[in-house]
Amino acid sequence: MQRVETQCQCKIVYAQEMADLRKERMKNPRKMLPQLVKNIKLLVEEDLSPQQITGKLKRENQSFVSHETIYKFIRKDKKEGGMLYEHCRHRFKHRKRPIGKHIPIKNRVSTDQRPAIVNEKTRSGDWEMDTIVGENNRGAIVTLVERKSNFMLMEKLEHGKNAKELANVVVRLLLPYIQNVHTITTDNGTEFAEHEYISKKLKTRIFFAHLYASWEKGAIENTNKLVRQYIPKKSNFDTINNQQIKQIQYKLNKRPREKLNFYSPKEIFFLNLQDNKVAFSG
Repeated sequence: MQRVETQCQCKIVYAQEMADLRKERMKNPRKMLPQLVKNIKLLVEEDLSPQQITGKLKRENQSFVSHETIYKFIRKDKKEGGMLYEHCRHRFKHRKRPIGKHIPIKNRVSTDQRPAIVNEKTRSGDWEMDTIVGENNRGAIVTLVERKSNFMLMEKLEHGKNAKELANVVVRLLLPYIQNVHTITTDNGTEFAEHEYISKKLKTRIFFAHLYASWEKGAIENTNKLVRQYIPKKSNFDTINNQQIKQIQYKLNKRPREKLNFYSPKEIFFLNLQDNKVAFSG
């Protein structure tokens, strides 16, 4: 009995020593050495968020600091006249999204009938679809994102929010991955009126989110916010070409994401695509 008590006391003493050691270490926060500062600046300028930078450096076994420290570093840089904050998604500003009116779409199917597996985000091949519009509602870009990997596709619509043009563009963008297109979720914009054509060509099912229920297609909402970092609201789409849009698509697809353990959407999407091909051929 005495031996057990002695062991318990030893464990308590050891735990207290470890706690004291951690507390002492926390008094001296990790220093940002010149090489780390250089790495952080380069990654910020590549439009990575502080969370993505911390995750990437940590995964690659490089020196790193917390994302809070990186935010402080960017704020300090801004205060001193630096421009690093220009590469942050919100640039430390928050905007409210206007609510549009509802116009019915023929034969639309509600997300109430969407398979439960779509919500789990464990299956590759469930997509979301939306549009981004330019100044005074002139010009539009169609955006698509795969829910599991956050891999995205986008293209400028030359005739704005024209339903037939949008349908043709969506089919062309997704056709190379047709075996990996199980469902598409979108909102009730009239530009999606040709949803039945898309469904037929891609052999998929399209579901429409409830009004004011943006969380039912949260992946595309977040993706559009990322795009807005490069194409702010009220931008003149006449000055934007598809080469610029493809460059934005490339940059977003190669960004490491926290939800992907700081791998990029491109890496995860094509890994899943390869797995699906193997399963299909087997």
